[in-house]
Amino acid sequence: MAAIKVSETKYAQSGELSIAYQVFGDGQNDLVYVPGIISHLEQYWEDPTMVNWFSQLGQHFRVIILDKRGQGLSDRIDSSATLEDRIDDVNAVMQEAQSKSASLLGLSEGGPLCLFFAATYPEKVERLMLFGSMARFYGGDGYPYSPSYEAITSRLVPQFGKGAFAFMLGREGQVSQEDLDRVSRLERMSCSPSAFKKILEANRLIDARPILEHVVQPTLIVHRRGDKAVNFHSSRFMAEKIPNCTYLELPTKSHLPNLDDTHNLVTAMVQFLGSTQVAAPQGKTHTRLSTALFTDIVQSTDKLLSMGDHTWRKTLDAHDAIAHQTVSDYRGRLVKNTGDGILAVFDGPVRALQCAQALISALQKISLPIRAGLHVGEVINRGGDVTGIAVNIAARVMDRAQPGQALLTKTVKDLTGGSNIEFRSLGDFELKGLPEKFELFTPCTANQSSRV
Repeated sequence: MAAIKVSETKYAQSGELSIAYQVFGDGQNDLVYVPGIISHLEQYWEDPTMVNWFSQLGQHFRVIILDKRGQGLSDRIDSSATLEDRIDDVNAVMQEAQSKSASLLGLSEGGPLCLFFAATYPEKVERLMLFGSMARFYGGDGYPYSPSYEAITSRLVPQFGKGAFAFMLGREGQVSQEDLDRVSRLERMSCSPSAFKKILEANRLIDARPILEHVVQPTLIVHRRGDKAVNFHSSRFMAEKIPNCTYLELPTKSHLPNLDDTHNLVTAMVQFLGSTQVAAPQGKTHTRLSTALFTDIVQSTDKLLSMGDHTWRKTLDAHDAIAHQTVSDYRGRLVKNTGDGILAVFDGPVRALQCAQALISALQKISLPIRAGLHVGEVINRGGDVTGIAVNIAARVMDRAQPGQALLTKTVKDLTGGSNIEFRSLGDFELKGLPEKFELFTPCTANQSSRV
């Protein structure tokens, strides 16, 4: 097979950051490839096995590959990145590469990002493919398929830049010096040890389990049974939860797609491409994963009676102007005013929570204490309005909030990884009209303790 030509590195602007990407291949269908925890676009092309992997992909796809923020040739960042930051980067790269819709391929740590992107932007994702991936990066909380944060960091951080990830190769016995040198160089080119620690810390709260049932695209999950980096049971778990999923388990060992049975992997992807219909998710393009935010003014009736109609109307006008501007600032959509509050939806839970906190602060300054409730789930767009159980849950969560407080479900908390927001659990609550109890959280203030 003739090796594919080395691709030119280009940059897409995502907010203030430049995100490196490459486009290669002769296929008719776009494939957005999201690498794992270490990557460097140009270093890949110095590895003959990667060139072979890219060449095989390029025969069947127009491949768009990126270095995630903080890695490889993309801009370094001062703090860790949230999942919604990362899907912003994928959005920016797709737009710059003139790709309106594509299949997604998520390798390892890139999998949760692809799951979140597919559920949030169903119209942009035709099919989803995950390789050697997981729903949650670390074990715990009913997820026994990954090691703990402490176990992973104690093993990888001291050796980062010196071949910490050599075990991913799946080699029997001792790794050759050539392989060790290649892995060590890729680690160093990907990021510094301190940046790597930030990535590991950011992954502590990434939990894609609540997203799985909202993935509507045809999905292929492939995992090698002997993979020592990510347990194959993590992929079996996802395959059981994603509605339209095909699961393939290969009897080989390497965590890396460019080693072992690369040809079988590409063949499976191509067969999956030909056997699934792009139209499968189209019936649900008006349904997407969103964060719903409800607010209301505390004791609004008492305020109306004390102020009178005229003053109260002016106060509400000020409330509405602040709410409209604040929701816009955090890239949300103000769906409607509810008389003494708002309903807004966001494509990211961190921005929704930050908006709620900003609204509480801004409205308190004009003597309008509010409370807020947030939940992530499937939201159905109906004209200018939205419906869905997620909207109902957010409203019920708000009912439990105290004046000046934002309350959120565990689902929201689990998708805020990398935000550096700390939370305090308030316990389990019954919510009106809902059969199950919900654990509710509130963001910690500076003098409150620890991330839960």
